[in-house]
Amino acid sequence: MLLEKTMKVLVIEDDADVRQSLVQTLEEELFVVDAAVDGAEGLYRASEWQYDVIVLDVMLPELDGWKVIERLRVKGILTPVLMLTALGEINHRIRGLDSGADDFLSKPFDERELVARLYALHRRATGRAAHCIELGQIVVNTVDQTVSLRGEQISLTASQYRIVAHLATRAGQVISREELAEAIISEDNDRLSNVIDVQIHHIRRKLGKDFIVSRRGLGYVIPVE
Repeated sequence: MLLEKTMKVLVIEDDADVRQSLVQTLEEELFVVDAAVDGAEGLYRASEWQYDVIVLDVMLPELDGWKVIERLRVKGILTPVLMLTALGEINHRIRGLDSGADDFLSKPFDERELVARLYALHRRATGRAAHCIELGQIVVNTVDQTVSLRGEQISLTASQYRIVAHLATRAGQVISREELAEAIISEDNDRLSNVIDVQIHHIRRKLGKDFIVSRRGLGYVIPVE
């Protein structure tokens, strides 16, 4: 059961036997697997390297699974997370959902189900990536027409969203005021003077003053690292 792209998975599990079994199962599926023995190491790895999916145990030393996922989401890291919970612990599931988990699997589990769930999460995330533009901690969803900052949706007017989306789809390129105006103003409206500057001001207040940078005499740009 192979995907075109080899999946890279991070397993965060303190139980050595469970961790070793998970790594072996996933490597047999030809996944690239990294493993962490506690929450602190898991948070570090997930923050420093890019993974397709994270398998995260709830009960961990140093940092528990809830704190790990909460800190990842605050950092703007949206990697899909499958949490491993104790059988029947509905409170774990509720808290995990509130923290930003994408799926759950109760122990003990069939490893075939684990693999199937990881594939499903990856397919879902791949579909999402096609219409989501990630710019640091800011995500622009061009299908839902929403903008999120650190996982929380930000309220923007229709004009403000169109400006952000227009700049985001061409991040790194300077876009003139005239082009931005054409993106938000109807053809029978010739108000091109201060409209863009005012809207950019409001956007910066909501998303951060450095999110959109002005280039004197040229226009605006969302810088990319």
